[in-house]
Amino acid sequence: MTNRLPLVAANWKMNGSRASVKELLDGFKQNLPGSDVEVLVCAPAIYIPLAADELAGSAIGLGAQTVSEYAAGAYTGEISVDMLKEYGCRYVIIGHSERRHVFGEANGTVANKFYFAQGNGLKAILCLGEQLQEREAGVTEQVLSEQLDAVIAKAGIAAFTDAVIAYEPVWAIGTGHTATPEQAQEAHSFIRLQIARHDDHIADGIRILYGGSVKADNAAELFSMADVDGGLIGGASLKVNDFLAICQAAR
Repeated sequence: MTNRLPLVAANWKMNGSRASVKELLDGFKQNLPGSDVEVLVCAPAIYIPLAADELAGSAIGLGAQTVSEYAAGAYTGEISVDMLKEYGCRYVIIGHSERRHVFGEANGTVANKFYFAQGNGLKAILCLGEQLQEREAGVTEQVLSEQLDAVIAKAGIAAFTDAVIAYEPVWAIGTGHTATPEQAQEAHSFIRLQIARHDDHIADGIRILYGGSVKADNAAELFSMADVDGGLIGGASLKVNDFLAICQAAR
């Protein structure tokens, strides 16, 4: 098996202020866990320039929470790949459940954004996951397949060579409910097998993160699963000590 470098990505969502961004990043920089974990911060778009300045010279990567599927032009309110790259973003979250279910991004839109980001120098963190009613109906694997297949059909399997996938059971995001380590492993293993149907080497190398109420006290158990390669962290990434403990657990 490939030795996959764990990745812990902070997703601050629509939270923060100039003061809190500086405070959080100062805390993160002073207590990084070491080179055996990759650490990433996905800040709100308006704070990306500030975060870029704060992170200059540090080992912490910078990412965005979404991106336009268009290069430039008359798309009011949108932010392009090139704009994000100009401020040092290396990653972008694509298809987060909130983008899908709150803002109506369909599988086709998610596929277009992934295709455009990966094709223009941003590493995509592709989010996949089922809602509570879908899990209860026993169609989790069908949902994951449909979400993933739409992206593979658009971008091709080779585009996943340096991409990341995040499995986020929608019923466990911000609810306090967390998938058990066994539930997480089952979903991660399924996703990796779906990739392997197209390319074994890419499947072995791709990092699959877990996202869904990861906390300092459950991170180590989740990350101990064979196919869980780190986490996409929401609420806990807004607290310095909690986030650092999760990064430590990823080692």
